[in-house]
Amino acid sequence: MFNKLSLKIGLLFFVFILIIESFLFLTLYFSFVEERVDEVVANLLARGNTHSEVLEDSFDQTTLSHVGMMESASAFIVIITDEAGNRLVNSDSIESEMEEVLIHTDFETVLTDGKVVEEKWNEKKYIATDSPITINGEHQGHVFMFAETNNIKKMVDHLRNQFLAVGLIAIFLTIATILVLSRLITLPLIRMKEATEQLSKGNNQVKLNIDRNDELGELANAITTLSNNLDHLKNARNEFLASISHELRTPLTYIKGYAEVLSRPGISNEEKNEYIAIIQEETAHLTALIKQLFELALHDKNQFLINQELVPLSRLLSSVSGLVRPSFDEKRIGLSVDCEADIVAFIDRERFQQVLLNVLDNAKKHSAEGSQVRIQCQQDQGTIAIRIVDEGEGIPSEDLPYVFERLYRVDKSRSRLSGGSGLGLSIAKEIVESHGGSISVISEHGKGTAVLIELERVDNYAESALGR
Repeated sequence: MFNKLSLKIGLLFFVFILIIESFLFLTLYFSFVEERVDEVVANLLARGNTHSEVLEDSFDQTTLSHVGMMESASAFIVIITDEAGNRLVNSDSIESEMEEVLIHTDFETVLTDGKVVEEKWNEKKYIATDSPITINGEHQGHVFMFAETNNIKKMVDHLRNQFLAVGLIAIFLTIATILVLSRLITLPLIRMKEATEQLSKGNNQVKLNIDRNDELGELANAITTLSNNLDHLKNARNEFLASISHELRTPLTYIKGYAEVLSRPGISNEEKNEYIAIIQEETAHLTALIKQLFELALHDKNQFLINQELVPLSRLLSSVSGLVRPSFDEKRIGLSVDCEADIVAFIDRERFQQVLLNVLDNAKKHSAEGSQVRIQCQQDQGTIAIRIVDEGEGIPSEDLPYVFERLYRVDKSRSRLSGGSGLGLSIAKEIVESHGGSISVISEHGKGTAVLIELERVDNYAESALGR
């Protein structure tokens, strides 16, 4: 039970709130008690000062008796003495604590105002005040007022009971509030835990409908996004495995089949040469496919090494166009290069040549006879842009987001001879991003395709490297 997050959060909140509430209640309680006691003492002193003022106007036996008689009917006790401390009048019988107050009073010291002479209400039976009687500047006596502390103690007990009742109600409301709040906080977490358990069981179609704009809502959206990504990755993996199995099985079937045919007797040399050529072609295709898969695996393991150097792009593009021009001429497709001589990129020449060859190979396969493929290169203050534009059949808009996925083909029915392995653009994307650049495709079905490769300029790259 103590492993539940809601209980832990609730206990943590409860302890902190209990400490805060206790501090506030105790502070308020002692403030109230002090104010009430000070009020009682102030009233007692004011009563004694009033009697002192009356006696200063008429200090005779009649007035003295009147004051004593009046206090005998009240809850207070008055003792009036002369200037030497001799008792003149007392309203009630004098107890030992009152005697102590009188004994410890310094009657030789003349007071100008009344004062509190005993205020320890929680230890003594009485609190007491002393109000001097001064007539024409001469000290004539004292008015001692006494009040039982039982009344103060009853008042303090009443306040304490009230505070205890209010405190218990506050604790109960605090517990109820904490239980509700902790439940509200942990309920989304419980749903997220259940969702992650479903993900661990292979159910990748999890959706958390948590309508919150806080961190919990962001976490729920992240889990939902993760679920969608995992589902997409699962489907992509299944498609990848199915596609790669097909890609590997096809050349192996050709190789095995024609090898068996070659072992048959009575085959002419012309047929043998034809079958050997087919086996060599399929072996080359299989080798290229395995090499591409190996390069992708290296990138996935972060072992895809690039050796960058300063390369004039005009020379690289001319070299690449020279390599592909025979195949373009064979298909009667025009190829042009437009690149300024001073554009220099910090790239791996061999890897980047592979990118350009892959993109140009796609452009050739999807362009008709008599069309044009243009390679354009230009730079601005921040980037170098390489555009490869064809006038081919284009890519449908629904397929554009997936053209860089491994083994993805726009035309699922197209054969390997016209469609390739489906890994070229994936490898191109990995290489370009390894250089810190980006590659994108802009296409309209039936109107051609433009592949845009963007790299950081050499001077900007050097400045950012120095900054690091």
